[in-house]
Amino acid sequence: MVTRANVNPALITWARVRAGIAKAELSLKFKNLPRWEEGDLKPTLKQLDAFASAVHVPVGYLFLPEPPKEVVPIPDFRTFKGRSIARPSPNLLDTIYICQERQAWYRDYARMSSLQDLDFVASVSIADSPQTVAQQIRNRLGFDLDARRQCPTWSDALRLFIRQADSAGILVMVSGIVMNNSHRPLETEEFRGFALCDSLAPLIFVNGRDTKAAQMFTVAHELAHIWLGASALSNLGSTPQPSSRKEERWCNSVAAELLVPINVLHSHIREGESITKSLSRLARIFKVSTLVILLRFWEEGLIAQDDFDLTWKSELDRLQKYVRAGDSGGNFYRTTLTRVSPRFARALVSHTLEGQTLYRDAFRMLGIQRTATFEQLAREVGVAG
Repeated sequence: MVTRANVNPALITWARVRAGIAKAELSLKFKNLPRWEEGDLKPTLKQLDAFASAVHVPVGYLFLPEPPKEVVPIPDFRTFKGRSIARPSPNLLDTIYICQERQAWYRDYARMSSLQDLDFVASVSIADSPQTVAQQIRNRLGFDLDARRQCPTWSDALRLFIRQADSAGILVMVSGIVMNNSHRPLETEEFRGFALCDSLAPLIFVNGRDTKAAQMFTVAHELAHIWLGASALSNLGSTPQPSSRKEERWCNSVAAELLVPINVLHSHIREGESITKSLSRLARIFKVSTLVILLRFWEEGLIAQDDFDLTWKSELDRLQKYVRAGDSGGNFYRTTLTRVSPRFARALVSHTLEGQTLYRDAFRMLGIQRTATFEQLAREVGVAG
């Protein structure tokens, strides 16, 4: 006798819609899906487990009496056309949850290792000028503007920036997918990054599907959140939106000043140069998006509002064509370190080899499955495996 799961059909529909998968597409794998949603037929327990896996939802959710209302577990500052974004995707939620788990682990590790609280976390307020705070961040990170400008590529500049943040004690994680699952991409339209504030384990996550130049701004923006002591999820990027929260606009101003100090920018402006050529040249010098340079021009009154609006739309359309299509390729181990933060990986691998963390837990947080992979990762971070 076949045992069927007594589930509310509304939960089946909710799980499918939550995952953003069309009924016709999912029905190719689950031919009775239309009947499940209509309530004409109940799935078997095995079918329900497979369905839960396909739509990335804990199977226990499907036994609830009605669909749960899921909310982002940190302050959500995302907006679309001036309005808040109502429903988070399962990919976004799962990314935040795993980052929270990693942060909690590292916080405990830091306490057991007698590491000191980082005094820069929550050390400023939005009453402080963005210029002053940007200089504080620059000093703490050892942020060398000339060194970054000498980087041959945007990727090199981004790696340098992340190393500087890592050395200051900040966990920086960059990925365009959930864990190591290339079938679960993180959409830049939904979010660009988030910050999880903690005096022992501040964490920044950056959506790796964005361009390298845009990722630079996201790191800088989230650093401002860390200094402010305010965890937050954001999708603003460098876009000037008067309707966005004051805190987000302040963080954008700090990020812009950190990456492109206005006094240095003025020294590179060429009289009579077209705006298009200026944006391209200055973006290469400062290793930032042309939108950041354009924003600085606008803030300084170097471009009229109408010209700014037209140029902004043109540049935005152009740059969106170059957003990365995925987050794969390259050296697997180095990619894994980028996704989980070198600082976190070193601590977790070392702690696991010492027998103080279960291999099962370490594998889950690192997103790996094999002991051989773990041992190679140990060599990559300089820990004897």
